[in-house]
Amino acid sequence: MDHVSPKKHLGQHFLADPNIARRIVDSLRLPDGVTEVLEIGPGMGVLTGDLLKHPEYRTTVVEIDRESVEYLGRNFPALEGRILSADFLKQDLHKLFPEQPLSIIGNFPYNISSQIFFQVLAHRQQVREVVGMIQKEVADRLAEPPGSKTYGILSVLLQAFYTVEMLFTVPPHVFIPPPKVQSAVVRLTRNDTEHLGCDEKLFFQVVKQAFQTRRKTLRNALKPFGMVPEATTNPVFEKRAEQLSVADFVELTKHIEQHRVVVAPTVNNAKSRRQKDISEETEEE
Repeated sequence: MDHVSPKKHLGQHFLADPNIARRIVDSLRLPDGVTEVLEIGPGMGVLTGDLLKHPEYRTTVVEIDRESVEYLGRNFPALEGRILSADFLKQDLHKLFPEQPLSIIGNFPYNISSQIFFQVLAHRQQVREVVGMIQKEVADRLAEPPGSKTYGILSVLLQAFYTVEMLFTVPPHVFIPPPKVQSAVVRLTRNDTEHLGCDEKLFFQVVKQAFQTRRKTLRNALKPFGMVPEATTNPVFEKRAEQLSVADFVELTKHIEQHRVVVAPTVNNAKSRRQKDISEETEEE
């Protein structure tokens, strides 16, 4: 029988329920005139088959597992020329889909869920929508409001540019092999914010630095940005990172821009942080 063996090191848990697959695909809205749809990690194509039932979608899949790539080539001839045997995290979407707005969909490998969202953020002007199945715990955090202990780096960064919706949960028994956690499907829809009105590179640095030392007040957490002491008398510096909304972080970034006396540092281990699960990002304080 033609099949693919799920690989633990790739975080593969193949969805085996066609009704849930159809529900995930039906969650796509294709805003802003999107016709290009990119599926991440199709595995054995349970979502792919439903995507191909929509001729209005120009469906492309990206798959790192060579066995899955060969399986898809044999079983989905309609995908000829649109199967990318590659690591999604290393792709330049601007080159793959020049000048094209994009919707992304997938049963995302659990071990790279946060990295996928950082890749989306890096292409936020192009990626108009994401429908993804991830760990429920992570999904909860993405949509979390300020004030929660699980409100973290990706909560702020994604909510700055996307509307985040929790759509529905998915039990473990519908996967092969069953994961040890509950799953959930989320939808991210690009909001109207083209630019935050501050230095966006600095905004990302401020958010990451604030949450990496989240038990500290912002006065102490943001010392590496080199502000003059009187600049930190603003009451916001008595707060902790999880107390600030996206708008608060924008205003904080503007304040730092105006009052720093040294060039802002590159946040320590920023690259390696992207390689960790979001649970570590929100728990490390």
